[in-house]
Amino acid sequence: MAESGKKAFALRLDAKIHAAIERLAAKDLRSVNAQIEVLLREALKARGLGKEASLALGRDAGEDS
Repeated sequence: MAESGKKAFALRLDAKIHAAIERLAAKDLRSVNAQIEVLLREALKARGLGKEASLALGRDAGEDS
């Protein structure tokens, strides 16, 4: 069951992209799902949308996760 406030959806990825995310996740001791969330947050921050993503998570925009 999805955590409160989290949206569950199917995501289709190229097998090579999934394998790369799995390697990153293992290195950082995260699940693949958690690694995808980290990568999405980093991408949003790089595009100047980090503040909105942090507010949606109930975190201070300056806080590193």
